[in-house]
Amino acid sequence: MKCVLVTGGSRGIGSAICKKLAVESDYHILINYHSNKTAAEETLQEVQKLGATGEILGFDVSNFENVQNVLTAWQEANPEKLVEAIVNNAGITKDGLFMWMTPEDWNGVMNTSVNGFFNVTQFFIQKMLRNKYGRIVNMVSVSGVKGTAGQTNYSAAKGAIVAATKALAQEVAKRNITVNAVAPGFIRTDMTSELDEKELLKLIPVNRFGEAEEVADLVSFLISKKASYITGEIININGGIYS
Repeated sequence: MKCVLVTGGSRGIGSAICKKLAVESDYHILINYHSNKTAAEETLQEVQKLGATGEILGFDVSNFENVQNVLTAWQEANPEKLVEAIVNNAGITKDGLFMWMTPEDWNGVMNTSVNGFFNVTQFFIQKMLRNKYGRIVNMVSVSGVKGTAGQTNYSAAKGAIVAATKALAQEVAKRNITVNAVAPGFIRTDMTSELDEKELLKLIPVNRFGEAEEVADLVSFLISKKASYITGEIININGGIYS
């Protein structure tokens, strides 16, 4: 059984991706969550309602041992299941001016995005190389492409993933594995609910926030066979905010 793993899949963009893949792919959907098991179960129910199969997997992407233990136990219990696609979506923000930033705020954001990418992708990459097929999509951000004041930690973390995407894509391309990144701008989710939408609309040429489903559409395409000649790309989806 072929699977896609979506980290941070319980809410927001991650949940929208799981639901989109339930409709548009044949994959068994592995929904990773860190703390919100209830939200992960709700996303799983939605996935099943849409006619797909799936399961939830609780682990902290930033913790190497936790990732190894959970995924090894899962693989041993499910030898017939093969993870063919990964969406590295888990991420956190701890916004604030750099001059006041604490080591906890810096490390928390860096560890979730950067170490999370390493811990999860590295677990599966050898199998993908052996099978000569894979799809890796990394969720980055407009902040990681252009930098955003008040988000030096988040911009640094996502910028690192932009560079890692381009490098890894070159390493694995001969084995029919694509590695791309999706860089959303302002998308209407829990993560952006505190923002002053009226003020920010002045920055966005299309004059609205994006929807999580629109990001999910792009991810679904990159996961599909149709995108097999696209790799090492950072695709902006931001209403023209940075073009």
